[in-house]
Amino acid sequence: MTGTDTGVGKTYAAVALVRALVQQGLRVAVMKPVAAGALSTPEGLRNADATALMAAANVIAEYADVNPYCLRAPVSPHIAAAEDGVRIDIGHILRCFEGLAARADWIVVEGAGGWLAPLNGQQTVADLAHALGLPVVLVVGLRLGCLNHALLSARAIETARVPLAGWIANHVDAHFERAAENLATLEHLLGSALARIPYAGAAEPNAVPSEAVAASSTAVARLLAM
Repeated sequence: MTGTDTGVGKTYAAVALVRALVQQGLRVAVMKPVAAGALSTPEGLRNADATALMAAANVIAEYADVNPYCLRAPVSPHIAAAEDGVRIDIGHILRCFEGLAARADWIVVEGAGGWLAPLNGQQTVADLAHALGLPVVLVVGLRLGCLNHALLSARAIETARVPLAGWIANHVDAHFERAAENLATLEHLLGSALARIPYAGAAEPNAVPSEAVAASSTAVARLLAM
């Protein structure tokens, strides 16, 4: 899963999707390969997005496998990694992924930032998605600028020759003017959304309401049919 930008509710949508998959009786694992922004705990650094995903999944896994690169600063991953003296290695992420995938029917992998967020001096989230060989679900935060961001992201995914499984409309701005018209434009240009997640105010990913999970059930039905 990737987003049109940071702050578009990517983790929120991912958690809702994971819970909807679990409700189907599937074994669901999760990954947040790279997370920038973490707190020190007795167990080590922990990222809130990664722990929210883990709480929603039903395949039990070690934190280090779910989130191989947990970085301190809430900044672009390549900057946070450099500050921590770490180089993000996609090969290591793949090994963690393979171990999780072997025990699951589905694995939901959430990227960091947007599609072209840099991971190191040469590679981006797009390179990670290509290496994993997974279809991409694009989360579009419905707010001013979403048309341009969504179309640019979809074009970049197509250029990278990674399958775009579909997109999820996430209502992140309660005061977004002409929301219906923007949504209609997106569906005309990108096809119908896999799901439309309603506005939930300040709800955190670890407290996704039932309405969001129900909305994601439509995405699950379509993804399972692919």
